Amino acid sequence: MRSYAIGDIHGHLSLLLGAHDLIARDQAQHGAAPVIHVGDLVDRGPDSRGVIEHLMQGQARGEDWVVLKGNHDRMFSLYLTAFDAHDEGLRRDLSWLHPRLGGVQTLQSYGVASPGDRPLLPVFHDALAAVPQAHRDWLAARPTSHQRGEVTFVHAGIRPGIPLAKQTETDLVWIREPFLSDPRDHGSLIVHGHTALDVATHYGNRVNIDSSAAYGGPLTAVVIEGREVFELTAQGRKPLRPAHPHLP
Repeated sequence: MRSYAIGDIHGHLSLLLGAHDLIARDQAQHGAAPVIHVGDLVDRGPDSRGVIEHLMQGQARGEDWVVLKGNHDRMFSLYLTAFDAHDEGLRRDLSWLHPRLGGVQTLQSYGVASPGDRPLLPVFHDALAAVPQAHRDWLAARPTSHQRGEVTFVHAGIRPGIPLAKQTETDLVWIREPFLSDPRDHGSLIVHGHTALDVATHYGNRVNIDSSAAYGGPLTAVVIEGREVFELTAQGRKPLRPAHPHLP
């Protein structure tokens, strides 16, 4: 069973288009299969609006695309419900508009003027006027996991030892520990992003495909055959194998 997956996009539409091109080339040779985007569509990059529009339009025309919810997508959705709303996964001393989070760049992509330099309430009202209701509804409706064959796709990871059906949304979009250091097999291969690395890395029981597009790195696209993982490059498939199986 074949699946494709794309890591954390973070507002980089040009990188997303490039990843879709790599997948299209591989599909032309091997056949069509679903493409799972593991979330964090928005924040930090220059064109979060363009990313959302591209993904919405693709799904509307029938592309076999699954788009999962990341913690940044949830923070954006939550912000649009109340200017002082706070995601339970985020430190209490931070807000979505803090420079570290990238919400300012997301609002700028929708045409909101100076969202990081004006009083919060006027910025919030401008955001409500600028972000189409269709975008808000679509973002809020994103699923938090996708199971396909021997692979489970999530944004951040899972809480080890808990069945997928009983995982909390907050864990699926925010967790790091104890997931990252857990060496056990989780019953299926977990493909995720959220924790930025220099390169996509296979740990045996999980594969992290967040290669730091948010910070100037590339956007990773992979193809998974059963539990075998290949990174897609301009030269074709590159096997992604665990150097140290089941170790973080």
